[in-house]
Amino acid sequence: MTDSPQAARATTVPSWGLRRLFSLSAGWPRESRDTLFLLGITAWIVLLQAPHIPLWASALAGGLLTWRAAMTWQHQPLPGMPVRVALLVACVGGTALHFHTIAGRDAGSTLIVLLLVLKTFELRARRDAFVIFFLGFFTLLSHFFYSQSLATATGILIGVIALLAGLVNAQLRAGYPPLRQSFGIALRMAAWGTPLMLVLFVLFPRFAPLWGMPSNDMARTGLSGDMRLGNIARLVEDDSVAFRVRFEGEPPPQPFLYFRGPVMERFDGHEWHALQEPFPFRGPPATTAGLVAASPASVRYEVLLQPHQKQWLLLLDVTVKPPQLPAGWSSRQMPAYEWITNRPVTDVLRYRATSALHYVAGADTSAQQLRTDLYSPAAANPRTRALAQSLRADPRLAQAGPDALVAAVMERLRTGGYTYTLEPGPTGTDPADTFWFDSKQGFCEHIANAFVVLMRDLGIPARVVTGYQGGERNPVDGLWTVRQRDAHAWAEVWLPRRGWVRIDPTSAVSPGRTGSLARLEPRPGALGSMVERLDPGFAPRSGRSLRNLWDAANTRWNSWIINYTQDRQFDLLRQLGFGQVNWTTLVQVLAGLLIALALAGGLWSLLEHRTTDPWLRLLARARQRLAQWGLPATLNQPASTPGQLRSWVLATFAATPARKAWIDWLTALETWRYAARGASPAELTLLRRRARQLPSLGRPRPAAPSATQKTAPKGGR
Repeated sequence: MTDSPQAARATTVPSWGLRRLFSLSAGWPRESRDTLFLLGITAWIVLLQAPHIPLWASALAGGLLTWRAAMTWQHQPLPGMPVRVALLVACVGGTALHFHTIAGRDAGSTLIVLLLVLKTFELRARRDAFVIFFLGFFTLLSHFFYSQSLATATGILIGVIALLAGLVNAQLRAGYPPLRQSFGIALRMAAWGTPLMLVLFVLFPRFAPLWGMPSNDMARTGLSGDMRLGNIARLVEDDSVAFRVRFEGEPPPQPFLYFRGPVMERFDGHEWHALQEPFPFRGPPATTAGLVAASPASVRYEVLLQPHQKQWLLLLDVTVKPPQLPAGWSSRQMPAYEWITNRPVTDVLRYRATSALHYVAGADTSAQQLRTDLYSPAAANPRTRALAQSLRADPRLAQAGPDALVAAVMERLRTGGYTYTLEPGPTGTDPADTFWFDSKQGFCEHIANAFVVLMRDLGIPARVVTGYQGGERNPVDGLWTVRQRDAHAWAEVWLPRRGWVRIDPTSAVSPGRTGSLARLEPRPGALGSMVERLDPGFAPRSGRSLRNLWDAANTRWNSWIINYTQDRQFDLLRQLGFGQVNWTTLVQVLAGLLIALALAGGLWSLLEHRTTDPWLRLLARARQRLAQWGLPATLNQPASTPGQLRSWVLATFAATPARKAWIDWLTALETWRYAARGASPAELTLLRRRARQLPSLGRPRPAAPSATQKTAPKGGR
């Protein structure tokens, strides 16, 4: 075995991964190996926390860990107290300057990461290592303040196993125990603790104020109460899941998959804004005034909405009945028929809803109420206003109603050379004019904006609706997955006796966008382009399959873990036959199971004690008997061997048949233990019988006289 890490660099190992790491670490001194292993665990914890702390903190932590690893690699001494104090002041000061405090979630997480890294510069004793271990466990736990996703849980599980392995390794003091052994013990410890963990998860009371974890910065959505051209187009590069839908039966046809979000009615010439902001949540409970189902055809479904920090619920357009929300949640319908909740969605939210495929919305809306939906700034988009006047002057449309005007504009979009693109170029100060006459290209929001502006100039009430359109069915679990890149904008026009009617002008420009779920994809990166050139079909095939599996796993995680609420907890107990369930029932069941687990653990320990190595038990009984005749405490230990006991018997007792019987028996016991693999249990049984027949050794023989005693003169003559 080499004595330095430099010598280990020359070690050639044909495999990679953990086996290669373990093989390379075998060439390092144990202190260096254990230190580098602990630094690696710390680096993993910092890497998990990196998305949630400032960039400067991540860079500082990485630099300090690299410096600390170089000290270990080159056997350099640790920095003195002045350097450590300066680093501490810099970390605390940097955190305070960045967050203006050192308390709270974000500042606290940043500070705890930096303190964890700084503690490695005091790694001089096992006590310091234990502090790092326990601080590492706490830092891993803080990740749940930001996210409770499956990916986060997987990363934390890896960190926990690594910390357990390091903790086990620190307890193995003697020799050079391999890291593989430490990892094996850590995995067994985790496996033994899993049943208790499952019991506590299933039955531990859910207290809403304590159980919920904020995730303010993790969730994102491109939908809000404002629409600026280009916002939705940027979402095409975001492949994250917005929500998942489980339809009861077959899903509706693709042209009906419009999930309604914020509705924009106020227009300032450049941007669109919602007529009424969700906050504050006041007024009556959920209502469906002005909505009438035009046919009995409806769709029942369940939604798993990802956190988006807004109050909007994503529902099929439109939902006539209030959605069924979990306990503690309430909903109401906004004037434009979108649904909102009483608080922002900061965690995965599960709800059920029923939507009508055919409906009449707001047919009785008064002219006064429609004034906002007719307004267009006089100075904005002059060419679009001129286009509206020319359409009105067209003899074919002079006496036409709103339906014919809408059809004429849609025909212009279909035949006027307009294209659907992610990169329409500059929109100018008058985006509608630019689309109709200059670029003739745009994304859904550009097309919807131009269409609604033209409708208002034609005297037809119109507004922009944002949400999601389409999605895809996951063949693994059958759920309908809607991603951020499915974000969409369309229009609604108000027609007499029909009310608000959905018109999607994008379908006229690009029918595949809403008919066959054709999506514009962002240009692939360098690696994606290279793979596509080598095998055009490999990336789509492999990527789609892996994504479907991952999405299905995430769905199960969100459904079974994240959404395991108090109501579902009580429902589980009812399904198990507990009848009327309350907090008392829950506590009783939990206490009963914990007592049962404790009894099972005690019984297992007793059985394990009884099934201890029979050879060791036989040796222990021999030591107990020899202790009657003066076996010293140094030999009355579990580590004593039959050879040591035999030597003590030879040196202590005179040559008698009893001594010979003991010597022969101890020799046979040692021979059986260390004999070839052919030693049989029958021989051990015979040794056990002979042990019961061993005679008493009697008193120890007197000690031999010393040399002075042999030469001393006898007293008297």
